[in-house]
Amino acid sequence: MSHKHSNNPFRKHLDEEIKEENTIEAKEEQAATDSTEEKTDGAKNDEYEKLKADYDTLNNQYLRLAADFENFRKRQEQERESLLRYGAETALKKMIEVLDNFERGEKALENVEDCQQVKDSFNLIHKQVIETLSKLGLEQIEAAGKEFDPNFHEAVMRTPAGEHEENTIVAELQKGYKLGDKVLRPALVNVASAE
Repeated sequence: MSHKHSNNPFRKHLDEEIKEENTIEAKEEQAATDSTEEKTDGAKNDEYEKLKADYDTLNNQYLRLAADFENFRKRQEQERESLLRYGAETALKKMIEVLDNFERGEKALENVEDCQQVKDSFNLIHKQVIETLSKLGLEQIEAAGKEFDPNFHEAVMRTPAGEHEENTIVAELQKGYKLGDKVLRPALVNVASAE
């Protein structure tokens, strides 16, 4: 019986048609799979390209920011050096005027024998020095009669309180100076203390 089937021309034709249909179905399935893979690959490529573009944008922004910061740092350094080099320029220009007055006073006093005139000239120049330094921001630290403050005063002597209230400055031994809130030199003082 199986022998008959194998020689049957219709059966042969039917087998070939089935094979052909199976081949077509297999090809269609393969094409569908390939198409899906291509779509997946295409989506992956699109996603990759987008991520690459985002990376490039961020990297460029980072490089620009790093360059800007480096330029800012260099500018700050130059300004700091300039301040150190030329910061005293204003002060020196004002002090030159005082120096000129000292020289004028020296010439004027060469043949003077009157002590009062010498004192007056000295006091005039001393006043000019104080005014010039005050304009530059120099302030004298108040001391005598004030309460001792270790931020502004340096106690180099202690005197028994007696007639003075404890922790009060009895005498100023050397003037102290500040520039704004910064103490340039504390005042050296004698402080009243309990015995």
